[in-house]
Amino acid sequence: MTDWTWLWIPAAIFAAAAQAGRNAIQRSLTEKLGTLGATQVRFLYGFPFAVLFAGLAMLVTGSGLPQMNMSFFWFTAAGALTQIAATALMLAAMRQRAFVVVTAWTKTEPVQVAVFGLVVLGDQVSWLAMFAILVATVGVTIMARKPAAVSQSTGPAWQPVAMGVLAGACFAIAAVTFRGAILALGDGHFFVHSSWTLACGLGLQTLLLAVWMMIFQREAMIRCLRAWRISIWGGLLGASASEGWFLGFALTAAANVRTLGLVEVLFAQLLSWRIFLTKGTRQEMIGTVLIVMGVGILLLARG
Repeated sequence: MTDWTWLWIPAAIFAAAAQAGRNAIQRSLTEKLGTLGATQVRFLYGFPFAVLFAGLAMLVTGSGLPQMNMSFFWFTAAGALTQIAATALMLAAMRQRAFVVVTAWTKTEPVQVAVFGLVVLGDQVSWLAMFAILVATVGVTIMARKPAAVSQSTGPAWQPVAMGVLAGACFAIAAVTFRGAILALGDGHFFVHSSWTLACGLGLQTLLLAVWMMIFQREAMIRCLRAWRISIWGGLLGASASEGWFLGFALTAAANVRTLGLVEVLFAQLLSWRIFLTKGTRQEMIGTVLIVMGVGILLLARG
């Protein structure tokens, strides 16, 4: 039988690149649609692609629908709710601070993922892997201290910091609970289980936000539907990124996946230079080196 465990590495790198692109699109939509509207773009326009991915997974593997249970439901619900909160907090922070800096703050997530993963799922992380997580996290923290970003703040300096770190915590809980949902499906093909969990999670998120917005923010929902031309690309990139993350979660501990996913900060830096015309600093270069070192140590630990 073929060992597909190694697939988590390219899946996580692909997910990080796609997510950086999706975040850039969502950031550009925040001013037009508001925080909640831009958050809904990720789910509403990503859900059809997630259903397509799940269908393709079952077709390619010849598998049927996974057997769901209450553990799967509760894990999926927890992941869906915390991911909604994480996305909204991240976008709200991005309205006050630089795109790459907020991305860095949210990437304090891997340390929290390691802790939550151990407590909730019993996922073990080696001392070398934990060292790699800490090195990479220090790297994103240094990048987040970019002095030039201070002048871009539109409110109290602590607010975007708090929102970015809290978003990272919510993303950490979502990563662990979604991995829990995948594992709760029991025996079966990892591709089908990860894709089906993604489709269920995005479906629930789309429904919850749609109901909320139709009751309390109907105009924002209408604007979200009217902005379909650019939003559909955000949905495609978002669903593709999530597919990569979920594939990784099916194959290894969430802490490993999310640590390797820190390369998203590097992709965000490139987008910041090319799209948002933000210049790099020495702190960013130091942070980049530490992130690359952390990722390298992680891969060595996994090897």
